[in-house]
Parts: sequence; C-alpha cells; structure tokens
Amino acid sequence: MRVDFKRSVRIDASAREVYDWHMTDGAFERLTPPWEAVALKSRDASVAEGSRAVLTINSGPLALEWTAEHHDVEPGKEFSDRQINGPFKYWDHRHKFEQIEGGGCLLEDRIEFELPASFITHVGVDLIREKLKRMFEYRHSVTERDVLLKKTKQVKSKRILVTGSSRVIGSSLVPFLKTQGHEVVRLVRPNSCYSGIEWDPARRVVPSDDLEGFDAVVHLAGDNIAKGRWTNEKKERLRRSRVDSTSFLVDALSALKKPPSVFVAASAIGFYGDRGPEELTEHCRPGEGFLANLCRDWEAAASRAGEIGIRTVNLRIGVVLTPQGGMLEKLLSPFMMGAGGTIGTGKQYISWISIEDVVGAIYHGVTEETLQGPLNAVSPNPCTNDFFTKTLGKILARPAIFPVPASGARIAFGQMADETMLASCRARPMKLESAGFGFRQPELESALRQVLGKL
Repeated sequence: MRVDFKRSVRIDASAREVYDWHMTDGAFERLTPPWEAVALKSRDASVAEGSRAVLTINSGPLALEWTAEHHDVEPGKEFSDRQINGPFKYWDHRHKFEQIEGGGCLLEDRIEFELPASFITHVGVDLIREKLKRMFEYRHSVTERDVLLKKTKQVKSKRILVTGSSRVIGSSLVPFLKTQGHEVVRLVRPNSCYSGIEWDPARRVVPSDDLEGFDAVVHLAGDNIAKGRWTNEKKERLRRSRVDSTSFLVDALSALKKPPSVFVAASAIGFYGDRGPEELTEHCRPGEGFLANLCRDWEAAASRAGEIGIRTVNLRIGVVLTPQGGMLEKLLSPFMMGAGGTIGTGKQYISWISIEDVVGAIYHGVTEETLQGPLNAVSPNPCTNDFFTKTLGKILARPAIFPVPASGARIAFGQMADETMLASCRARPMKLESAGFGFRQPELESALRQVLGKL
C-alpha cells in the first residue's frame, strides 16, 4: 500500500531563488533536523538527472545506508529523489518550486512511500506520517528563514576560515555559511576526517601562505570544558587549547600580507563568574574563579588582532541548546527515564541560546561592521534552573521531581560543578539587540521544541 504525504509553504522569494538555495553545498545539512541521526556519506557534485547521494542513518546500535537517485530535474522548477536502496519498500520525494503570480514561491514537498510488508500497519503508517510532519515543519521553517536572510541581507560572497568546524557549533555554522553563498575553508588538526588547511597549534605549525586571501576568520576551537573533572592536567589542556592556540593563530594572521578584515573568536559567559540575579551586559567586569580567568585571558589573546587593524569580536557564548551536544544532550537520557530534576537550589540563572541563534550571532559578527569587542551570544530571556527543568519535563512529558543536591554535583564533578552547573549567570544580549539582530528562538519552550522535534 503506497501512502501519499504532502506539505507546502509560501516563501517571499522567487522560485529560482528557493530552488538555487536547495542546490547549494550545505543545504542537506541545513535541512536535517537536529534530532535526526542522519549524515551525508557521499554525493555527486551536482543535482542532475541520475546523480546520487548516500546517507547514513544511525538508529540505536544499527547504522543503515540509504541511496537516493535524482530524477525529473527541471532547473528552477522541480527535482525528485527516488530510493535505490534503503529502509522503505518504495520512496519517491518530489520538490516543486512554483512561481506565484504577483511574487513569491510555493515550495511543495510531496512524498509517496510504501513500508516493508512486516511494517504495513495503520500504526506504522501513522508513525511515519507524524515523523514527516515534524520534519517538514522544521525544514520549511529553516528554508524560509535562510532564503529570506540571504535575499534581504545581500552580503557579498566572502572567503571564510573556520576552526573547530567539527564541534557542535562549527558543524552547524559551516553549512549555514555555505548556503548563504560564502566559500568556507576548515582549519583542521592533523588526521582530521575533514579536508582543509592543516595546523598544529601545540607545535606552532601552520602553512602561513595558505592563510592568505581570507575575508574573515571564525575561531571556535577548544577542548570540551564539560568533559571530565577539572584536574590540574585538564585545566592546563583547557588553557592551551583556548589561550595558547588563539595567541598562535593571531600571530599567524598578523604576519600575513593582507590579514582578514574580521576575526570572530569564541569565548563564554563563564567570563562573568557566579553573579546571582545580577543582570550582566558586555560592559560588566569579569568574575572570579578558574573559568572566569580562563575566559578573560582567552579574550585578551584574541583581542591582540585588533592591534593590527582586524575588527575583533569576542563571542561570550551561553548554554547552547541542541540534542547533539552540551548540557541538553546530557540531560535528555535522565529526563526521558523520568529521573530529571533541578540542580542545587534551582534558583541559579541559565543564559541559554538556541543552536540556530548562536550560528546567526556568529554571522552577525562577521557581517555587521559596527560590532566589535565582547558580544553576549545569549537569548534575551535567561531563566532559572528550576524553570528550565520544568519546561524540559513538560515538553518531554516526563516528571522532573528528582533534584540533584549541590553536594551531589560537587562529588560527581568537583570544581566544574561550582563554576558551571551551580553558578548563576543572567546575561543580556545588549549589543546584539542594539545591532538589530533578530532572534529565531528567543523563548525557551519554542527553542526546545524546535531542536527536539516536539513542534
């Protein structure tokens, strides 16, 4: 039994603009919801009649391959993907781009599918329909926002160098930049799974000639601060991966014949330390403790780029909401088992930001020439740990009644618990708001629903 699914959205852009966005390198990654464990393994260079793409789908301990072939390709109007091999008995996905009289485009996605014989039940079909409904609500939202941003911002194509491109933020940033029309080159460590320019900051090795010709550099590299206890060895590793590597990169950029015009470097709201309910803007003094001192020195290393005329932005990034890493990823398992709850008193403030908005904030830092210095990359609506916990429990339809006492967090994580999980930081994105940045997910519940597929 073949089943038909259809969903459409009107976008205030031409059919050609929407079609061309789908053709860009990075569009597949942009269209893949963060809650789906799907990766692009390989694909032909362009979408043409007979070209193919191979996907990897991770479902628990199993990894499946899905090969799709493009057909009925009419540039500017439509293209279809037919399953050659994969989990369905039959699958054909038609993407249609229809110009609307008077302006705008109707983007229609139509899928005809048939389940394997063992799964043909009303329950199985309903589950697939619901999954597709959530997926295409996400895809159409991203498509519309990205296409309109590209159309209205009208940014001249830039050549952008990105470090830390394999981490959570970097892996979302790279496809976004590509679909906005920019050339992206990765600065990677030796033996990286990605191609790019190799550097080894520990040995202070980088091919300086290869760094010539970039318009912007986005520096996101750094050891995972939330992985493992903060032993003296771990603290030194954190410092080397942030302060020392940033200092080395700035030295390399300073030696170029033509340095980039902008350097956007990661920092964190840990700069402010534990400040209770105090509202914190970019003008506030640094806090106290290991993390605050680390962020202060990290920013100082990056700010040296300003001495040679490179506009420098220090991104003080908050708790990034994505199921692919960070705090939210760690919370999902206990919450799904009904064992979630507040940490400590629950009164400490969390300055969070959605993965979409942190990528947007980075892009704003690259493209808005008025921005420089510290920039709080956080939502305008910080919340207490208690509010965050209750909201997550509500969205997952799970109780959140098992608190973790401060003493328990300290036993499990040591100093890291005091300076991250138990610390209170109520940061405000004053400079982003003043620069006209439009948040895609400013409210906690809608942001969590978006990244978890609970739309």
